[in-house]
Amino acid sequence: MKNQKGFTLIEMMIVLLVISVLLFITIPNVTKQGSSINSKGCKAFKNMVEGQVEAYRMEEKTIPEDLQELADAGYLNEEYKQCPDGRALAIDSEGAVTIVD
Repeated sequence: MKNQKGFTLIEMMIVLLVISVLLFITIPNVTKQGSSINSKGCKAFKNMVEGQVEAYRMEEKTIPEDLQELADAGYLNEEYKQCPDGRALAIDSEGAVTIVD
């Protein structure tokens, strides 16, 4: 009988078991980080909008009333008027940008 090289069924089952255990460990950790990632993304977007408000204020000598005014003036893209997690942003009368929950 020839010496055939390859994996046995038991070896393949052990490899699948190890991969399954690793997946069971990593998937819950990744899903827990989703809200943290969205929160940090919203804070970063808020900071970017604050910069755009300041640029608008410097060029137009006035404060924009809302994000639509920034978008109309070309400071924001139309599709980027809210945080990645869906929360809205608001601009107050002094030009401060806040996250509306």
